[in-house]
Amino acid sequence: MLTRLRVDGFKNLVSLDVRFGPFTCIAGANGVGKSNLFDAIAFLAALADKPLLDAAMSVRDPGERTGDVRSLFHRVGKTLVDEMSFDIEMIVPAEGTDDLGQAARATITFLRYELVIGRRAGNGTSALGGLEILRESLTHVRKGDAHTHLGFPHSVRKWRDSVVRGHGSGHRTAPFISTERSGEGRIIKIHQDGGGSGKPRSLLASSLPRTVLSVANAAEGPTATLARKEMQSWRILQLEPSKLREPDPFTAPPRMAADGSHLPATLFHLARAGGAGTMNGGGSESPVEDAVYSRIANNLAELIDDVRSVRVDKDERRELFTVNVTTRDNTIHPARSLSDGTLRFLALAVMDLDASATGLVCLEEPENGIHPSRIPAMLKMLGSIAVDPQEPVGADNPLRQVIVNTHSPVVVAEVDEEDVLLADLKEDVRSGRRFERLALECLPGSWRNRIGIHVAAKGLLLYYLSPVQPINSPERRRVVDRADMQQLLPGFAERR
Repeated sequence: MLTRLRVDGFKNLVSLDVRFGPFTCIAGANGVGKSNLFDAIAFLAALADKPLLDAAMSVRDPGERTGDVRSLFHRVGKTLVDEMSFDIEMIVPAEGTDDLGQAARATITFLRYELVIGRRAGNGTSALGGLEILRESLTHVRKGDAHTHLGFPHSVRKWRDSVVRGHGSGHRTAPFISTERSGEGRIIKIHQDGGGSGKPRSLLASSLPRTVLSVANAAEGPTATLARKEMQSWRILQLEPSKLREPDPFTAPPRMAADGSHLPATLFHLARAGGAGTMNGGGSESPVEDAVYSRIANNLAELIDDVRSVRVDKDERRELFTVNVTTRDNTIHPARSLSDGTLRFLALAVMDLDASATGLVCLEEPENGIHPSRIPAMLKMLGSIAVDPQEPVGADNPLRQVIVNTHSPVVVAEVDEEDVLLADLKEDVRSGRRFERLALECLPGSWRNRIGIHVAAKGLLLYYLSPVQPINSPERRRVVDRADMQQLLPGFAERR
C-alpha cells in the first residue's frame, strides 16, 4: 500500500508530495498532469522489475520519441533537469515469496524507499543517453511512529495493528539498502535483515543496469524482496473493451491483465476455487460456485436492471471460456455483445471478488462508458475493491488500494469529501526560469488538511459542483453537501 509519494524532476512533477488513503480520487482538467502521476507510479513499479532503460521505455511518451529517456525528465523550455528523485512510504505484506518461490518474511512492514536517477549524456552507442542510479535506500518506519505517517481515518487495533508489524519505537535497525560515497564513486550496499553483523554486499552504482531492489531475493533480503513484490503489484488499469470481449483458452492464466485480458478465465477459476474445485453430479455449478456467480450478477445488476445471471461457458470442444450474461427474459448475451460500460463494470466486480489481486490499482476516468445515473454504483464498487481501514486485513479484506483520476462533475460530486484531491497547474520558478507544475490540493477540514496539505481554492471545486443539484444524505457527507460550498452554488437563495 502506497501511503506517501514525493516526486521531483519527473515530467511536470516538481516538489510534489502526495498522501494516499485506501481510496483516492484525483480530479482535474485535461493536460494538468494527472496522468503523469500515474506514469510515475508505473515507472516505480517497472523499476522494481526491469532494467533501468526497459523501465523507462515502458512509460508512455506523448511525444512518441521512441527510445528517448529524456522525455521522462522535467523540462523548462529546451533545458532538462539532470536528475529525478522518488521518495515513497509503503506498507508491504508480512509474508510472500521471491521469484524462485522461496518464502520471505518481512522483519518490518512499514518502509521508506528513496531513489534518485541521473541522466547520462549520449555516447557513441546511444545518442539519446541513458540512466544512472545516484542514490538508492530502503529503510524502516518505526511502528511507534506509524500514527504520524498514516493520516487517513483507520482503526488502530483492528487495521493498523494487522498491517504495521515489526520493531517498536525503542528499537533501531540498520537500513536494508543504503548508498555511500567512496574513492570509486557511489556504492550501494545491501544489508542483512534486522541489522545483523554480516558484512553488507557492496555494488558500484555507476555500473548498475537496474535498481538493487529489483534483484532482491528471500535468502539475502526478505524485507527488500517483499518491498519489491509490493511495488511490482502496482498496476495502471487500462481496460480495453476489445480484450474484455475475447474468450479465453483453457490454458489462459487465472489472473486478469491490466488491459482486461483473461476476464473469462479469471472468473471461471474464482468460481471453481469458491466451489472447492469440484462439480456436482449433474455437471452444473456447486452451491458455492453458484454463490460466486450470483454475487457477480448482483453487482452487475447495480448497473443494468435486466441482469438475471452471469456465468462462464466452458466449451469443451473448442476449449474456450466465454462470459455470458442472461437477462430476465432468459436471453443469453455473450461478452462480445455487451456494452463497453457493462464490460468495465463486470471487470471491476471480478477484481473485487479476487482476494489474491492485492496491491495498488490506478484507473483513469472510470466513468467512461457509464451512464451518469450509474456512476454512484461504480464508485461504490471501487470503494469495495479498496481495503476497509476499519477492519483487520485478511481474505475478506485484502490489502488493496485504488487511485482514480477524473474530470467528471458527477464523480467529484459523489465521491466522499475525505477522498478527493484537486489537480491544478501552479506557476513556479527554479534557477530563474518560470514553469508550471502539477499541484494536488485537498478540501478544508479533510484528513489531508489536518496534516498540513494545502487547501484547494473553492472556485476550482465549483467547476465540478455547479451543474449538480445537491442531495442530502444521512449516511455520509458528500463533497456536494458541504455547507461552505452550498451557499456558492446556483439557486442557493431559492433553496433556502
